[in-house]
Amino acid sequence: MTARPGRPTPFTAAVTGIGLVTAAGADARTTWRTVTEATAVPSVLKRPELDGLPCDFMYTVTGLDAAARLGAAAARLMDRFSQLAVLAAREAVADAGLDPSDWEGTRVAVVIGSAHGGLPFYDEQHTVLAERGARRVSPKLAPLTVVNGAASSVATDLGALGPSQAVSTACSSGTVAIGTAHQMLRAGVCDIAVAGGAESVCSRLLIASACRLKAVSTRCDEPEAACRPFDIHRDGFVVGEGAGLLVLERPEHARARGATVRAHVAGYGASSDAHSAVAPDPGGRGIERALRTALADAGVTARDIGHVNAHGTSTVANDLIEGTMLRRVLGEHPLVTSTKAMTGHALGAAGGIETALTALALEHRLVPPTLNLDAPDPDIPLDVVRKEARPGAFDAAVKTSLGFGGHNAALVLTRA
Repeated sequence: MTARPGRPTPFTAAVTGIGLVTAAGADARTTWRTVTEATAVPSVLKRPELDGLPCDFMYTVTGLDAAARLGAAAARLMDRFSQLAVLAAREAVADAGLDPSDWEGTRVAVVIGSAHGGLPFYDEQHTVLAERGARRVSPKLAPLTVVNGAASSVATDLGALGPSQAVSTACSSGTVAIGTAHQMLRAGVCDIAVAGGAESVCSRLLIASACRLKAVSTRCDEPEAACRPFDIHRDGFVVGEGAGLLVLERPEHARARGATVRAHVAGYGASSDAHSAVAPDPGGRGIERALRTALADAGVTARDIGHVNAHGTSTVANDLIEGTMLRRVLGEHPLVTSTKAMTGHALGAAGGIETALTALALEHRLVPPTLNLDAPDPDIPLDVVRKEARPGAFDAAVKTSLGFGGHNAALVLTRA
């Protein structure tokens, strides 16, 4: 794609590596295959930690022995969200054809988003304090539970000596992390950035609160069908765990080493609703500003966008507000999906996971279906892909994210 007349060529960050650990698969290849298969069944499991709650299930990463892959000693110094981040980072770096033992570590940045950090371990240690006393509380509470744990663990594991940052903007954290990395690369702060999101919050306290808020689905009799974005019968999101990380590079750096470019991050926009701690702006004005900023940053128009990986949480208000906004800004032509029905809502990791899937959709020119979309809401005027993955000849795509507190973010990705 070319810049519009009279505008300088926008900066694009090269996506050279993708790493995914999700409920749809413990690596990027498996995750992509699962989310594009019409007959795939999501990995939604009843969790004993949630017994007795109105929602007792969540999307869970299976078939993964993190301790075996990381080493028992290293794994003990990380909460699960950090473990997933390190595994996704290793895959992304290997996919990029990079060797951390050879790179100039001071030119490598790490930016990872998370909404809750190591909340489950915090819950566990609170119980230890209440039942067994202060002398039994783990001295590892702070390093395991802080939101920057994933960024710190990834930087340490990779020997990345450049800026290491944690982003926590609720459910837009992963998207903001990638946008922040894009800005750092454009400013010349680094040549390589490992960016995205990580989350694992099987927390009884958190889920109990979400139930009281009526934010999560309570379809305990059919958990695999509970997450149904844009469906008329949607009743809330389903929490998922996972990590999605990209290796981004300055284009000249990628060219100099002959890297294979999977896609480009071409534009980024962010905004605040300044409206409510838990509800999006009912007019969608905040996320619209973020999207229009991202389009302008990328130097593209609404007509250029052929695909949207929507935030699409399966909550009544969010899907309606976001869907109406997308139609207003982009029109009716983009192929829209919400992959949360296959991966769950991974909260701070969602944007990282879904941006990776957007890059793969551009690479394969294939849009994953939105699972469980049996009765599309007639008030959401979008061309939402359902039942089967749909091919499309598109060269630019959008990823949108909305977070509690009114944190909005949007990315424009273009085909390599």
